[in-house]
Amino acid sequence: MKSGDTSKAQVKPRPPDSERLRSDLNDYMLKRGLRSTEQRRLIIDIFFDAHEHITIDSLLKQVRAVDARVGYATVYRTMKLLSESGVVQEHKFGDGFTRYELSDEEAHHDHLVCLECGKIIEFEEPQIEALQDKIAKRYGFVIRAHKHEMYGICSDCQKPKAQRGSREARGTRS
Repeated sequence: MKSGDTSKAQVKPRPPDSERLRSDLNDYMLKRGLRSTEQRRLIIDIFFDAHEHITIDSLLKQVRAVDARVGYATVYRTMKLLSESGVVQEHKFGDGFTRYELSDEEAHHDHLVCLECGKIIEFEEPQIEALQDKIAKRYGFVIRAHKHEMYGICSDCQKPKAQRGSREARGTRS
């Protein structure tokens, strides 16, 4: 690391425990007498394999590549079921879409959201978690859930502006 460089190695968040979450979902469905239909299983399998913050439209496209008979309403109802079961977390990142990801408290992470390209970067920061706990304790508050999202411009979207700025500063043009 160079002198004055304040960047730190980026740590990828832990992946969710898919097996445990599938088991939790099965328990939830059994307790409520919900059937595990072929279409529902397909949607769930594709969702669990997605490893991204997926929209209903994107999930529907992937599901229809396997079974063209699956409708939007079926995907929507399945994602609603997953959300209600606690296996999935819904996110609204301000772009008009609801995005879904596996919800595993053991693999908690926060988000950086680029306002230019929509890129979503997941990160874990123990100092943020410790500060949240300290603040909750100070106010006698018991945290049940939280989300931390920061909105800005990612490094990729900053590059063209930075290059333009440095050329203008030198008095050159492209």
